[in-house]
Amino acid sequence: MTPVLKNALRLTPLMAALATVLFTAGAQAAPGNDPATLASIRDTAMKSDWAYERLADLTDLVGPRLSGSPGAAAAVEQVAAAMRKLGATVTLQPVKVPHWVRGAETAELVDYKGRPAGVSQKVVLTALGGSGATPAAGLTAPVLVVHDFDELKARAAEVKGRIVLFDLAFDQDMAERGLAGPAYGRISNYRVNGPRIAAEMGAVAALVRSIGGADFRIPHTGVTLLSDKARIPAAAVTAEDAMLMARLSARGPVSMHLTLTPQTLPDADSFNVIADLPGSEQADEVVIVSGHLDSWDLATGAHDDGAGVAAAMGVFETLKKLKLQPRRTIRVVAWMSEESGGMGGSSYFNANKDKLEKHIAAIESDSGAGRPFGIQASIGAPAMKLFAPLQAALQPIGAQVLSRRDALGTGDLHEIEAAGVPIFEPQVDTHAYFHYHHSAADTLDKVNPGNLQRHVAVMSSLAWFLANLDQPIGRAPAQ
Repeated sequence: MTPVLKNALRLTPLMAALATVLFTAGAQAAPGNDPATLASIRDTAMKSDWAYERLADLTDLVGPRLSGSPGAAAAVEQVAAAMRKLGATVTLQPVKVPHWVRGAETAELVDYKGRPAGVSQKVVLTALGGSGATPAAGLTAPVLVVHDFDELKARAAEVKGRIVLFDLAFDQDMAERGLAGPAYGRISNYRVNGPRIAAEMGAVAALVRSIGGADFRIPHTGVTLLSDKARIPAAAVTAEDAMLMARLSARGPVSMHLTLTPQTLPDADSFNVIADLPGSEQADEVVIVSGHLDSWDLATGAHDDGAGVAAAMGVFETLKKLKLQPRRTIRVVAWMSEESGGMGGSSYFNANKDKLEKHIAAIESDSGAGRPFGIQASIGAPAMKLFAPLQAALQPIGAQVLSRRDALGTGDLHEIEAAGVPIFEPQVDTHAYFHYHHSAADTLDKVNPGNLQRHVAVMSSLAWFLANLDQPIGRAPAQ
């Protein structure tokens, strides 16, 4: 019961009735998780283009948003201004972020068995985040093709002085069957750690086969954990070029001329954008709803993760449009530098680690803008039954599925999850997500506006539901 209604009960019947009428007309506080309110939130979100318009602003006007870049700085200002315009209490939380700048990137196969005189073959590639540089004129070295770390170890004597290619194919069949995440996880380790391991073994450069489900000769970038002690050139090649080098290597030795000229600059100053919709009764308790603001520099990050940020912003817009105030504070966060190491999430955790008992739950959307079919949650099994009203409200848009896991391990929330905060994310159709992920194809035209409306509906309904629960859902299982 709100303080306003508690006071009203102490008034005369006439005054109490008048206070109730005025309270209802002004919609000053939460009506709670009744079916009518949940339905109004869902339907309002499904009729609004506001989040899609903000996504268009972010992708078309700002463009790529790699941490430390002018685009990332412009995105911070754009999102903060949009949230202030809605009446949010906006805080810019300082974050120190990596600043890596892409340079020239070319490669060609200059020698291989059966090569006609005067012929070379272009290789389509893109530098991985954190890659070292070749000399300005490039380098020429033999290519060693391996298919896993065991093969690399078995051929350790051949690594020194070579360009190592990790040739592992993305399993699109898994993705088509709802297992895109495990398909990505199976081989992302080779992109993240493969170049470092190859460098430690004496390789002069490292290549990885792009992690993508649509083989249209498009490279997909991503972070790699090279150290300053051995920051060799590292790049992702297209699936087609990886397969070509594997076939040519089966015939005999292959040599490549590689030019990569990125720069690793001093860390830059940036910000998480935090926008609060204060709670009416338990304002010190917080429900986070979020996405990450930075993107890779090859495209405009529409799926990864402009859509997540726009949907989180849409939660605020939906509730403000309905003049709804939650019992607990709903906090929209646009994280910075998820792609370059998760500095935004870590900065938030470090600033709030003594306040996490007041963080009731946190939501993150970072799986693209495919159709959401429900919600995934790192909650205890007994809490599942509490969500029946929310599932009923989301059933009309086909988003009623609720899946439980001990841990979700989302990009920016994994530290607060490990500390016990229950984490939620939309359960999304990702079968085509890795067609575009970290590539030049991740642009606004790939986002279905209707699916983004569903994201806003799911996240708004979920954030409201969590912020108004009468009983706590409990902490996430210990990790």
